[in-house]
Amino acid sequence: MSTADEAPTAGPPPQPSAQLSWERFWQLIELIGGEPAVAVCATFDDGCERLSEELAAGPVEEILGFGERLAEALYRLDREEYGTQRAVDPELPGESLPLSDDGFLYARAAVVAAGRAAYERVLGEPELFAAHSFRSGESLLYVHEVATGEEWDHDTRYDYESCSNREGWPNL
Repeated sequence: MSTADEAPTAGPPPQPSAQLSWERFWQLIELIGGEPAVAVCATFDDGCERLSEELAAGPVEEILGFGERLAEALYRLDREEYGTQRAVDPELPGESLPLSDDGFLYARAAVVAAGRAAYERVLGEPELFAAHSFRSGESLLYVHEVATGEEWDHDTRYDYESCSNREGWPNL
């Protein structure tokens, strides 16, 4: 299993891209203020707004670099052992639902939004992903657009859409 400082072992060929250190990426993620609650809440959206403002105040290369790191972090979690887990509503612990493609993406974003320590724990122990399965980190996916005021049309090295990591989904 990769650690958060290593590049994934498989994926598309390297392309020139804006570089942002993992350290800076996680510093920026800390601006969110922790993981999203079960329901999308104002504090999470406020945190994403703070992150967008910080990105907007810096050079465009930092926005591009953030987008690259976010895509890579999401790609690393795009694996069968996470995506086949069932979503558990904390208010109905005895019931579970399969994750939709979007639900899986938003749950992966929630893991990233929870910060570096939570992300690394989930990478090392996939069973911990279930705790994030009913959370939505969707707002994190749009911080680039808010920061630039434009639709995000930059192709990142790693595709973060659900089931795009072919190494992570060998049975597809």
